[in-house]
Amino acid sequence: MTIETVFSTIEKYAPLKLSSDFQAMINGYDNSGIIAGVKGDIKGVLFTLDLTFESVQKAINNNCNLIVTHHPAIYSPIKVVDGALLSAIQSNIGVISMHLNLDCAKQGIDYFLANGLGAKNQEIIYNLGNDCGYGRIFEVSETAKSLKQKYVNTFETQNVMLFGDANKKINKVASFCGSGLDIAEIELAKDVDIYISSDIKHHVILYALERGKCVMNVSHYSSEVYGYKQFFNQIKGKLNGLNCVFYENGKML
Repeated sequence: MTIETVFSTIEKYAPLKLSSDFQAMINGYDNSGIIAGVKGDIKGVLFTLDLTFESVQKAINNNCNLIVTHHPAIYSPIKVVDGALLSAIQSNIGVISMHLNLDCAKQGIDYFLANGLGAKNQEIIYNLGNDCGYGRIFEVSETAKSLKQKYVNTFETQNVMLFGDANKKINKVASFCGSGLDIAEIELAKDVDIYISSDIKHHVILYALERGKCVMNVSHYSSEVYGYKQFFNQIKGKLNGLNCVFYENGKML
């Protein structure tokens, strides 16, 4: 199986068109797809959120000559190839990145962020059609404090900051995987009780608090690795028996 065949297989789960459509909708930018090609047959595939020196070494150790990341191995234009990408190329390891297309997929990373919090009646904020898109509004029956604890338990992290009244009754939530919350999103989801995302700027948190809302600022990694593992579990069986492994926070799964 070639790298092109692997990419074709996983793209059926998260078509690149989702990335281009979402970019057009928000006037954004992405770089998903085959980042570094490799000749010959793929022996094994390592799935991981980020391309790092550690993930390249784990790929070598596990006889994998392809790494599939969520975050683009090249995001902004570059003039020099170095770092982990150069290490992968020198080791004859190909790299595929599935970023905004996987965020927006029907059962993509953004879907699983909400799903992991027990979402009922999910509504997509940036709707791309066919149950695809980014940003979720959904119903729960929690307090802000109990919703935070659910996040800690489900997403296996202590890196959660809750702003606002911890005892506030939460009936409706807006969530955005990765770094997706700004004032524009607050205006698009005015009727929720709490906003959940990562890397939230101070003035955005303040804007929400002044309107009587709660904000849960979670780690970027935790908001996405949970859904990325769900993607891995669904896609590995479709790669015709290829050796597929998952690397997370220094651990092989």
